[in-house]
Amino acid sequence: MADGQKTEKATQKKRRDERKKGNVFLSNDAVSVAVLIVSMAVLVPTIPNMVKELSAMFRMCITMAGPPESQELSGGNQLTMQMLKTVVWCVAPLLCASAAAGVVATFLQTKMLVSGESLRPKFSRINPLEGIKRLFSLRSVVEALKGLLKILILLFLIYRFLAGVVDVFPKLMFTDLTSGCAYLLDLAFQMAMQIALAYVVLAAADFFYQWWDYERQIKMSKQEIKEEFKQMEGDPQVKGKIKQLQRQMAQSRMMQKVPGADVVIRNPTHFAVALRYKPDQDTAPLVLAKGQDAVALRIVKVAEEAQVAVVENVPLARALYATTEIGQEIPPELYNAVAEVLVYLYRLNQKQT
Repeated sequence: MADGQKTEKATQKKRRDERKKGNVFLSNDAVSVAVLIVSMAVLVPTIPNMVKELSAMFRMCITMAGPPESQELSGGNQLTMQMLKTVVWCVAPLLCASAAAGVVATFLQTKMLVSGESLRPKFSRINPLEGIKRLFSLRSVVEALKGLLKILILLFLIYRFLAGVVDVFPKLMFTDLTSGCAYLLDLAFQMAMQIALAYVVLAAADFFYQWWDYERQIKMSKQEIKEEFKQMEGDPQVKGKIKQLQRQMAQSRMMQKVPGADVVIRNPTHFAVALRYKPDQDTAPLVLAKGQDAVALRIVKVAEEAQVAVVENVPLARALYATTEIGQEIPPELYNAVAEVLVYLYRLNQKQT
């Protein structure tokens, strides 16, 4: 499979970058259904108050009905205020509840994202070729089918509602107005509940589709993941070169300390450890340098040039190399072995002098 094909899931960095651009997963149908459900939940308990306000307004209209010359200006103003009050009491709760539901449903999906990136002008939005591509894209086809399905469901439920009540209408003529209106409102509410339930199912399907489509759009190719890794962690070749230079500098500093050692303990060709022990400064022998293979040979060479004693002791050299670090004292379990070497060198120097 070619590296250019986007087959890999988006990384966390990719998701953060898309989020900064305002490109997040969002189901508008889920928002619409949330608004619909909350509006219905608010509408039901407010119906008695709405009926009360509408009745008061109609009574005022009937009371003030009469020839234009008999109407006073104050009465007209009173009627206007009553109409405004009725509109506010009937519409304001629905508007506030639906607006709050829309904001909450959107923020829950976008995780409180507020971005101005999507408001910036882009040439691709007015490019005719891009517009044609969007028109015949998978998303446009799905949205068109979804809209058609909504219309069909709505028409079917309305038809079923009318077919169920068409025989009831003649009977309503023999009932009082209040009972008839209450019955019709109950039927309308049942139909609205059926529509809401159908739209909830559609919204759930749209939610999962939008999630799948969003994940598909932000997928990455293997090459993109490699490039992202290079940006975050650095180019492996550059990092390798930097580490090599750091090792060389560390070795150079280490080699500068070898002439100050009292002894270099070596395994003929594989390991070498340079030790210093000054009783007035050190509580225990201190490791100035250590190395393996080529580095070990270099330590021995520098030591010989500086006339530092070099002692071959295979098990001690291995133990020192494995258990010590540069700049640290040797472990207590090696005190005796190292002390024997230092005593041997001290005696050797005494004989030579």
